[in-house]
Amino acid sequence: MFSELTIKIAGEAGQGMQTVGLNLCRLFKCIGFYVFANQDYMSRVRGGNNFFQLRIANKPLYALRKNSDIIVALDEPSVGMHKPTLNKDGIIIIDRKKNNIAQESPFVDIPMHEIAKNLGNEIFVNSVAYGAIGSIVGAEIDCMIEIIQKNFSAKNADVIAKNIEAVKAGYMFAKDNIKEERLKIKQNKNKKTMLLNGNEAIALAAVRSGCKFYSAYPMTPSTSIMNEMAAYSGQFNIIVEQAEDEIAAVNMAIGASFAGARSMTATSGGGFCLMVEGVSLSAMTETPVVIVDAQRPAPATGFPTRTEQADLLFVLQAGHGEFAKAIFSPGTAEETFYITMRAFNLAEKYQIPVFIMTDQYLADSYRNIDMFNWDTVKVERSIIPKELSKKISGYKRYEFNENGISPRAIPSWINGVVYADSDEHTEEGHITEDASIRIKMVEKRMHKKMRGLMEEAIKPNTFNIEKAQIVLIGFGSTYGVLREICEVYPDKFGFIHFPQVWPLPADSVVKFLREKNNVFTVENNATAQLAKLIRLQTGIHIEKSILKFDGRPFDLDYLVEQLKNA
Repeated sequence: MFSELTIKIAGEAGQGMQTVGLNLCRLFKCIGFYVFANQDYMSRVRGGNNFFQLRIANKPLYALRKNSDIIVALDEPSVGMHKPTLNKDGIIIIDRKKNNIAQESPFVDIPMHEIAKNLGNEIFVNSVAYGAIGSIVGAEIDCMIEIIQKNFSAKNADVIAKNIEAVKAGYMFAKDNIKEERLKIKQNKNKKTMLLNGNEAIALAAVRSGCKFYSAYPMTPSTSIMNEMAAYSGQFNIIVEQAEDEIAAVNMAIGASFAGARSMTATSGGGFCLMVEGVSLSAMTETPVVIVDAQRPAPATGFPTRTEQADLLFVLQAGHGEFAKAIFSPGTAEETFYITMRAFNLAEKYQIPVFIMTDQYLADSYRNIDMFNWDTVKVERSIIPKELSKKISGYKRYEFNENGISPRAIPSWINGVVYADSDEHTEEGHITEDASIRIKMVEKRMHKKMRGLMEEAIKPNTFNIEKAQIVLIGFGSTYGVLREICEVYPDKFGFIHFPQVWPLPADSVVKFLREKNNVFTVENNATAQLAKLIRLQTGIHIEKSILKFDGRPFDLDYLVEQLKNA
């Protein structure tokens, strides 16, 4: 029996790797294992080489490994590309006749296309593969069929029946012809967990937070947030609008927020470029909005379906002028959920734009996690209640006060006009060019609000930083690989992870950083942007960084190798 197992399903776009992968994720979750999975896909509908990789173990997982124990090659090019990443005792499942493979070891021959063709259509090849993998690892066929029935429930009965036949056929062929006892699993006690990715966590949190308006223009890897919000829209009375572009999307969200609806938009770096003027509009009018930047490699179109962390300094400086904002960078799906709820509360409380920075890796990676504690973050609406609004007279939308946060009334709830202006304005909201008012407004929008945001900043996650020989620092999706390397080498490594990068809550680790020499930042960008931000805010220069900017995420083995070289 194994302690952990990595499976990779590879082929050209359109062959159903994601379908097989997600079925396996749900299967292993069902029989009590922890799962971590991610897909690597090209920006094309057909062709190229895509793969879905999943890792399973008896303990929670946070990152991928470099090598695989089982590779399912659905086409011949996948063999050449992925065979170098096969573990020593691993196997490659392939249809040898279909793909002209003469060599025997490490190949395991399953005539997947012939089996599918005998069932009426080669389209069922991926279900044959799913059945074969389940048999090789020793999963129960009944559980596998249950997964198919749930996943294909929206399809007609004949399609479901054919897929079940294909799963059974693949399962029985592998059972009768393949004996790989070292790959068998021992089923565990079925712990109740949720399987989801980062984008699904954002959407669930938005719904839980009372988001009532979502507008966006589709842009990978943010699009699935809109798809999830649309799926919940009828049940929770949410308006989901696919805008004509990102300029319209952010302005729609700001307009809906001004009218009293909790609002959100999401995009990637290229789309966020178009939103930047809207960010300043949110700041000047003190209208709350939550914006997700799901990063991908740039500039321009870049790698549309790959991952990167190169927007940090861009988002920090986005919007002309100086104003308060908050930027979060969660590292796991569960952290993403709680931070998204916090983002809505902070946006309304401080009447500012709040950003959630994610990336393709976090957005699309699946993990099974413990059920959410729905009461951890309460929904806090920072608006004047409807009944009190009726009693207000002489309302000043931008009233000066000690904390810089003016009481926010909703238009139509109040007996009078709510003035808002994108020009500099008075407390009442009327345009002004008075220098003294300008000074007070800047202090209100920037300094006073930033003081409050700093007091509420989320402190960094730390592990073993006092005793470690080497301390690694990261933000966002690098959390997983930082945590795993510390679990594997607890005597050598510790880590600091920032789930919030602005205001940067570095006070708790500044003394440590000044005294420690062997410190590296670990970043998916080419210029060590987190190291630059730390230096900007603290004066501490972190000289060493492990940087990865090929569009692929860190895996545990890559990080270990890079640290050895460093």
